[in-house]
Amino acid sequence: MRKILFQSLVRRPLTEAPPATDEAPLAELGAEVDRAARCRLGRSLSIRQVDAGSCNGCELEIHALNNAFYDLERFGLRFVASPRHADVLLVTGPVTKNMREALERTYAATPDPKWVVGVGACAIDGGVFKTSYACVGGLSDVVPVDLYVPGCPPSPQALLRALLTLLKEAA
Repeated sequence: MRKILFQSLVRRPLTEAPPATDEAPLAELGAEVDRAARCRLGRSLSIRQVDAGSCNGCELEIHALNNAFYDLERFGLRFVASPRHADVLLVTGPVTKNMREALERTYAATPDPKWVVGVGACAIDGGVFKTSYACVGGLSDVVPVDLYVPGCPPSPQALLRALLTLLKEAA
């Protein structure tokens, strides 16, 4: 045991170095989203994320927006726990039969003006799950959709660009 402990103190960790990043484009994109939200809504943008039956790949990218690197809240965007406080519904996955009613209720509980953004290939048409007996289909089969973010899964930058596009075109 001592040998292993000593080796762990002497050797370097077996992790990869983080990629070199230029934070300026990300900060500029986030600031532009914040300006568009304040211009359009007069306040920050509130987002409610809804998993309608996905594989959780898109959720990982959405949750990355809250990590220390992206830190979405510094740009005035925030995730909310209730659809009653949301401006945008970010919906992931194909809509399953078990989640259809929950999605419809969430949409109905979101106050106007509201926008629905389908995140990922599954939200567009059901993706690889579209032939499953448990799926209703894509997001537009259940609620009206304002914007789709393609990808499997889309990157956090693509999600920020989509929110910016939504805010600018809705104005």
